[in-house]
Amino acid sequence: MRPRDASAVPDDDFQLLMGVLPEPLQAAVRDLPPGEVLEVVMDLGRPPEARLTGRVVRLSESPISRKDLEHVLSQVGTVSEDNRAGIERTLHRVSAIRNRQSKVVGLTLRVGRAIFGTIDMLKDLIASGLNILLLGRPGVGKTTKLREVARVLADDLGKRVMVVDTSNEIGGDGDIPHPGIGGARRMQVSRPDRQHDVMIEAVENHMPEAIIVDEIGTSAEASAARTIAERGVQLVATAHGNTLENLVLNPTLSDLVGGVHTVTLSDEEARRRHTQKTINERRAPPTFDVVVEMVSRDEVLVHRDTAQSVDRLLAGENVGGERRQLVEGEVEVKEEPQSVAPLPAARPAEPPSRVAASARRHQPGLRQGTTRVYAHAASRDLLERVLRDLGADARVVGRLENADVVLTLRSRANDPKLRKLTEKTEARVLAIKRNSSSEMRRVLRDIFLIAEGVDEDQVREAVMEAEHAIQRVLSEGVVVPLAPRPPRLRKLQHRLVSRYHLETVSHGSEPQRHLIIYPLGALVDIPREQQEMEGEAGAEGLA
Repeated sequence: MRPRDASAVPDDDFQLLMGVLPEPLQAAVRDLPPGEVLEVVMDLGRPPEARLTGRVVRLSESPISRKDLEHVLSQVGTVSEDNRAGIERTLHRVSAIRNRQSKVVGLTLRVGRAIFGTIDMLKDLIASGLNILLLGRPGVGKTTKLREVARVLADDLGKRVMVVDTSNEIGGDGDIPHPGIGGARRMQVSRPDRQHDVMIEAVENHMPEAIIVDEIGTSAEASAARTIAERGVQLVATAHGNTLENLVLNPTLSDLVGGVHTVTLSDEEARRRHTQKTINERRAPPTFDVVVEMVSRDEVLVHRDTAQSVDRLLAGENVGGERRQLVEGEVEVKEEPQSVAPLPAARPAEPPSRVAASARRHQPGLRQGTTRVYAHAASRDLLERVLRDLGADARVVGRLENADVVLTLRSRANDPKLRKLTEKTEARVLAIKRNSSSEMRRVLRDIFLIAEGVDEDQVREAVMEAEHAIQRVLSEGVVVPLAPRPPRLRKLQHRLVSRYHLETVSHGSEPQRHLIIYPLGALVDIPREQQEMEGEAGAEGLA
């Protein structure tokens, strides 16, 4: 196994980058360790800085002038429409910041490095001939790996490789590509919005066996990628997005992994699948056979069967995958678990020990502190908006196994896998009839004991009173009346009592109307006039 070799970046490449800087800055950068320098930042009117691995070094106390910026621009190639330029036959990139009059007011000089051995974790996949998509946040090394893929395919595997180089990041600036891509050929792109045209041109005119593309970001480029894949050419590319889930939820790029559409099932099929009638399914075979999530430069999560992973994701299950890490030159592979599902039905009554007074809003059945909510077969964006509007002490999480509460559609609440997982994690399941904000508000008001339009201190007082009463009823088996409360607070108290499977009835007339809590199975005698006033014992709890 060949280790990563940082020395593969010639020292004279770094000297070429320093050579475009003003003379005082050259001396300051020369004193820094070359292998740690990531970029040099020059902003008009501010002191220049060098950004290294884990730290920032100020290069001078003198602020940058327009003359300094013009000196650098005169030394590099033409700044293109995407505000990028390069230094010929190097991988360094110079990016410009412009003001509203299109004058350059800042520059970022990024050090480009060709590092051998960066794809040791993926070499078996590259050699398989499968289409591979790399995902990851900026700066995690996607382009570096893509450059190494081009070299390995061309030199080690002897394939005809064409690199579609939109911003000259893969093959470097100038007409002669950098040695880092080996024997691969390179097609430059005149404007960023022409990348999809050049992708198709590469297939039609140059008979490649493999095509390398950096940053697929538009629907036209996604369509061009599908066309290339359908013609039998191996495609290796990067795309915007950190995870497979991000990509599936991105309407522009979801076609790369098969796309998503809504399907209405027959009653019989819905019963067979144990799902609701309207579900999301993958629309077509994915363009990319393999998706690689780049966690860091030395760690990736590989989805070897994109179609299967997307199907699992749409079904609300954990997509699993292979976690690969490069440790001291050796690749370690661990299988990610796939046994994750949605939530169970109602939980049994909590024991008296779970009912305790609190100086803050208490949430019976939930852990103290911020509650973690997972949206299963429900809109995550809508859930976040409703929680924000209600002011609930909660946040939405992306993994079911991390949740305290799972919000799902009623048709999905009895999924066996969901039951199994939530029984294990003791997550509480909330079921809604349909994916709407009103339904979400209804169940979330219940679980978080929220009475909208009522002072929070009054809510806290009503909840604490009901908790003390519940504890007495459960432990002593006695009937406990509560103090008179306004209708909204009585409803809130009734919701709390119903969680412990106790009987509750409203008594009296406004403003003295109040709840009385009875032990389970107690004979509850409700006067006729009380029944006529409400049909209300249940109505207050169900509202």
